[in-house]
Amino acid sequence: MVDEKVFGMSFAKVYPMLLAKAERKGRTKDEVNEITCWLTGYSREAIDGFLCSDLTYGDFFRQAPALNPDRKLIRGTVCGVRVENIEDPLMQEIRYLDKLVDELAKGKKMEDILRKQSPQ
Repeated sequence: MVDEKVFGMSFAKVYPMLLAKAERKGRTKDEVNEITCWLTGYSREAIDGFLCSDLTYGDFFRQAPALNPDRKLIRGTVCGVRVENIEDPLMQEIRYLDKLVDELAKGKKMEDILRKQSPQ
């Protein structure tokens, strides 16, 4: 039931909270947008457009044009839950973004946040 509530929240209300979290720690909107674009495949312009729309947070992830395959390298906890163990795929995508913004706010370097599969 909690998941459905999160999925139905307005992107235009949730995303500014992520931005504020990062900005309180001296990070920028551009950095949050870079992370979000890396994760979802949306352009910065599309994200800005969603801030003026009624798109839900669930639909933001459901309709993502190109979820980054390297997102599966994201490990760790958000709200006491290990992101790699979340069973609901949509909630896992949401928590991936939460985890990346947490890392940004904690001062992690962008090249470490945007994971890359090591070449074989």
